[in-house]
Amino acid sequence: MRTDFEFPNKDLIGPVVFRPDFNRFEAIDVNQAWSLFFTAGQEDKNLGFNSEAGRFFTNLLIAVGVAGTIGASVFTSIQ
Repeated sequence: MRTDFEFPNKDLIGPVVFRPDFNRFEAIDVNQAWSLFFTAGQEDKNLGFNSEAGRFFTNLLIAVGVAGTIGASVFTSIQ
């Protein structure tokens, strides 16, 4: 069996942040940051280009932090 399948670039399989075309000094948007977080650096376009999903996860993270702080301050003062 003969296959003509070859990877054109050895960097296609590795994480995005270690690829030569990923510029570490270029600003990334919220969706790219969350996509890199959720995929452990494998893909930066997994959430698409609509910024609503990125804003949702950012606001969710802030809400969890605020709720945790308020909950800790309320429930530690009860005796």
